[in-house]
Amino acid sequence: MFLLNPKDHQRHYPDEESRQIMEKTIAFFENKGKARIKEDDHERTWYADFIEFVKDEKIFSTLLTPEKYGKDENARWDTWRNCGFNEILGFYGLAYWYTWQVSILGLGPIWMGKNEALKEKAAQHLEDGAIFAFGLSEQEHGADIYSTSMKLAPQGDGSYLANGAKYYIGNANVAPMVSTFGKLTDSGDYVFFVADSQHENYELVKNVTNSQNYVAEYALRNYPITEDEILSKGQDAWDSALNTVNVGKYNLGWASVGMCTHALYEAINHAANRRLYKMHVTDFPHVKQMFTDAYARLVAMKLFALRTADYMRAASADDRRYLLYNPMVKMKVTTQGEEVINLLWDVIAAKGFEKDMFFEMAARDIRALPKLEGTVHVNIALIVKFMPNYFFAPAEYPDLPQQNSPVNDDFLFDQGATRGLGKILFHDYNIAFNSYDLPNVKLFQEQVAVLKEFLAMATPDEAQRKDIDFLMALGELFALVVYGQLILENAKIYEMDDALVDQIFDFMVRDFSKFALQLYGKPSSTAEQMAFCQRMIGKANVDEARYQKVWQEHVYALKDIYEMNP
Repeated sequence: MFLLNPKDHQRHYPDEESRQIMEKTIAFFENKGKARIKEDDHERTWYADFIEFVKDEKIFSTLLTPEKYGKDENARWDTWRNCGFNEILGFYGLAYWYTWQVSILGLGPIWMGKNEALKEKAAQHLEDGAIFAFGLSEQEHGADIYSTSMKLAPQGDGSYLANGAKYYIGNANVAPMVSTFGKLTDSGDYVFFVADSQHENYELVKNVTNSQNYVAEYALRNYPITEDEILSKGQDAWDSALNTVNVGKYNLGWASVGMCTHALYEAINHAANRRLYKMHVTDFPHVKQMFTDAYARLVAMKLFALRTADYMRAASADDRRYLLYNPMVKMKVTTQGEEVINLLWDVIAAKGFEKDMFFEMAARDIRALPKLEGTVHVNIALIVKFMPNYFFAPAEYPDLPQQNSPVNDDFLFDQGATRGLGKILFHDYNIAFNSYDLPNVKLFQEQVAVLKEFLAMATPDEAQRKDIDFLMALGELFALVVYGQLILENAKIYEMDDALVDQIFDFMVRDFSKFALQLYGKPSSTAEQMAFCQRMIGKANVDEARYQKVWQEHVYALKDIYEMNP
């Protein structure tokens, strides 16, 4: 079974220790039960029990400590393993996932820095069960790190005094190491340093959210810093900030996959066992369609996110394709998660508001993910930088097999300079599309060919390239091409049912048409460009036998296979 089922956990792990971590985590949540999880959510209860569990089992220590600094032989930063843990946490609740996510962000500048003593200190804190924080954003400037107001003033004796505030910082209430980004007052150079949330000159101003999480505003008031607390300076500090986000944003898609999977189980259990007008709800044609669409979109989300992990793990200074695929997980997978929840909610209706349903949490929390680690718009603006080389300068790369070996992902903490995105080359996307002879895959490929022709013959002019509204629509079309490519690559690896693959591309054809229509309607679109947009609009192939096969063998088959312990 491709989707996570905690009652029958079948994901492959190459080592027993990894499997035990996942099984113990599932057992923790199932033993806690849905009622307690919902009660803690409604009461905004700090998740001390989860943190204690993680500490006792040394889970964060095993999963988040690079092999070189691990206190245990199983410690490594293994993206294949981590995405499975991401999915499990998302499945049971975003609050639990969040403390893991912001710990990843907080650790990024530490593992990327050159201060070996701080790395050893972080490893010991992980061993002791600590969680971490990432002090980047500010109330006035958001994630505009050019404008950071956190300042380190040299004192003439080799020490510094830090002054300034950070805003929207998860775990900043308890983290013993808060990786904090600022500027040196004398040179204007960027700097990353660590602060201790328990220090007397560290002011915890408030929790800025009404949730289980503690998302802090904190201020440093003449906070003393020595070179011993400095992680990086200058360009290295800048690169650490962006490269940490490169590592962290990937996880948001997995939180979405986990939440949507749990919501799907609840929704289909409810609908399949409910009768209206002398029929089961799942007998209504429109309900079947919504469930099938939701399922196909969810499987596509997971296929894409898993394939992206392969490119992250195989990355090197000569192969940085992950820098396109990674923000796609953050941007595309999270927005698809919203689509999935919307479809399911339209089926279960008022049931989705009920306080004892996991769905009630998922419907609320799924909205957060597209807005964290850079908005959807920010990430689209990033990925369009790759579009010229992606379409018009394909390079030769060897086939990339699944990357599930139990090894440390060293390169993620040695990514180097963040410049030169426009020079990154990609393999020919047509290789993936040509590997399938399925009606909707071919229809989608035809739409993509028109988009490429659009870019070559009706190339956006300078004014359009500066028109964010225009670029957003164009970026959505480009994103779908990349999305489809990696879905097909991974469908081959997982030997997915052809009927399901074609059903996935049913919605891909429809979505491509939708965004083509949006581009057609943009104020700055020219008549020539509008004509190309019209040619991109198409109707997905209708195959009743394929549709019924997917419904019976994949979607309806989920009925009653999972329900969380009460």
